Amino acid sequence: MATFEEDLLRDAEDDRQTVEYIKNYLPQELKDRFSDDELYYFIDVIGEYYVDLLDKHSGSEEDIDIDVEEVAKYVARQAKKDKMGEFDPEDLRWVVDGELEYGESLEQ
Repeated sequence: MATFEEDLLRDAEDDRQTVEYIKNYLPQELKDRFSDDELYYFIDVIGEYYVDLLDKHSGSEEDIDIDVEEVAKYVARQAKKDKMGEFDPEDLRWVVDGELEYGESLEQ
C-alpha cells in the first residue's frame, strides 16, 4: 500500500509530465503565453471541472461527453475569479485539448 508521501510524489510527477506534454502540444504562437505555474494551475482547475462533472453524472449509465469549449470557458472564469489573470478561452482550448490528449496517451 502506497504511503501518503508516495501518492503526493506520484501526483506531482504526473502533473509535471502533463505540463511538459501540454507545452509540447501548444502551437508555437502560444508556447510563450503561459508560464509553468499557470499551466499547473490550469490542470488543477481542469481536474476540478472533471470531478464536478463526474459528481453530476454519478449513478448514471450514460457516457459523459467533455465539451472542450465549456471546460476552457470554465478555466478562464476560474482564473479571473482566482486573480490568476484574464485568459482567452480560445487559447485555453489548446491547454484543455493537450491535457485530454495526454490522458488518452496514457490509456494506449
